[in-house]
Amino acid sequence: MSEVRIAAEPRTEFGKGAARRTRRAGRVPAVLYGHGTDPQHISLPGHDLMLALKTPNVLLTIEGLGGGAELALPKDVQRDPIKGFLEHVDLLLVKRGEKVTVDLPVVLVGDVVAGGQVAQTAVEISVEAEATHIPESVELDISGLEIDSQVLARDLKLPSGTTLMADEETLIVQIRDATVSTEPEVEAEAEAAEGEGEAGAEGESASE
Repeated sequence: MSEVRIAAEPRTEFGKGAARRTRRAGRVPAVLYGHGTDPQHISLPGHDLMLALKTPNVLLTIEGLGGGAELALPKDVQRDPIKGFLEHVDLLLVKRGEKVTVDLPVVLVGDVVAGGQVAQTAVEISVEAEATHIPESVELDISGLEIDSQVLARDLKLPSGTTLMADEETLIVQIRDATVSTEPEVEAEAEAAEGEGEAGAEGESASE
């Protein structure tokens, strides 16, 4: 897994105004918590943090703290809904050797069978892993899967050192028949609705 060193500065001002000033200075407000310690309010360099967060479950080495560097995982990342810039980040303290529960992206590899169409129901899966050895993803090879076949969470080949935490019956992927169209059903429903509308209109005319 990726491990990124990043410099923190303590935050002594709080509220929306203070947060805006922090972001204008090119930094992101953050809270560091966990292991029964009091939350630490810090700010992190925005550009460095943005690059680090491109890696799922990136392990951050937070430097510049009074008690020395700390390891942390991003737990809640808030972004501006329109512009997408980072607004706030919650960081969970972790230790080497500690087990943590994280969501890993499910990455599909291989080509779907001829005439098949992939329907991916779950794009992430919850697993337990050692805090400093979290895989970046879970790969699922769809080549060889026949039409109408399904892959459940229990069928995934998890990376070494990880344990499935999600429901084993969670549907991950199913292969549908791409040649089957639902258009006739849609047309039939539309015709039925149109017929009901005409019958209603005739009834109204008769009552008049």
